[in-house]
Amino acid sequence: MQEKRLNTKDLKEKAEDLRASERILLSGTVYTARDSAHKRIKEFTDKGKRLPFEINGSVIYYCGPTPAFEGLTIGSCGPTTSNRMDPFTPDLLDMGLCAMIGKGDRGREVYRAIVRNKAVYLCAIGGAGALAAKCIVGCEVIAFDDLGCESIKKLEFKDFPLFVAIDSKGNSLFNT
Repeated sequence: MQEKRLNTKDLKEKAEDLRASERILLSGTVYTARDSAHKRIKEFTDKGKRLPFEINGSVIYYCGPTPAFEGLTIGSCGPTTSNRMDPFTPDLLDMGLCAMIGKGDRGREVYRAIVRNKAVYLCAIGGAGALAAKCIVGCEVIAFDDLGCESIKKLEFKDFPLFVAIDSKGNSLFNT
């Protein structure tokens, strides 16, 4: 199966064309956020505070990268289990988040929110974080530096390999 090359800036408009189980190579800006960052994002939205990045049209990667090795932009950068972010995800999708990257299946409410918002859920290969790091050409902490590896980082992907796990119609790689 041939991979589709996509850029994050085009992902929102192209999400409806993607199908579960398709392989893609993603380039462009992606933000990291895990459990602790999601809790803070929720606190921000509950208080009406501005988020540290524009959520509309954005992609969030559920990961906590390790410090960079010599000669690399970032250390190991593999996905974490996504369903831990399920309590926060429907609200973020309703705010315009167009895609999430992680590993593992999602809950029913997340499926509904993906379909409602014509978004996609993408999976990275677990256990291959050191290899994935080679596809990251930029990394900058933009919020919650005190969270260490769980701070929000702005990453620049270059042909990052992913699978479409849940498409905008609710079809799932996990149900095939």
